[in-house]
Amino acid sequence: MKPIVADTDLIAFCGLYCGACKRLRRDKCPGCAGNEKASWCAVRTCCLEHGYRSCADCSEMDDIADCAKLNGFMAKVFGFVFRSDRNACLSRISEGGYEAFAEHMAEHGIQTIPR
Repeated sequence: MKPIVADTDLIAFCGLYCGACKRLRRDKCPGCAGNEKASWCAVRTCCLEHGYRSCADCSEMDDIADCAKLNGFMAKVFGFVFRSDRNACLSRISEGGYEAFAEHMAEHGIQTIPR
């Protein structure tokens, strides 16, 4: 398995850190940006359409908590199942930048800021 490294290219559009994902580290997933099969993901589609690196770059919403794509029913199920807090991840990106976020996540070996 590949080691966990700090790489801003491994930050998912929704703020999760793919660089700590076991599937990605075992070459069983290309990560969010490279996953052409993830056309079902409204967050990924929105970011690609707008040219955003992640939802942290969104200028459409004053508060990411208002985004129906990021905080819809499926997102809530996903967050519950994986105990993830994507809004907290995106806030950390907005506050400290992509590099600091990737370094923090890699250093702690985590995909998400826990709920």
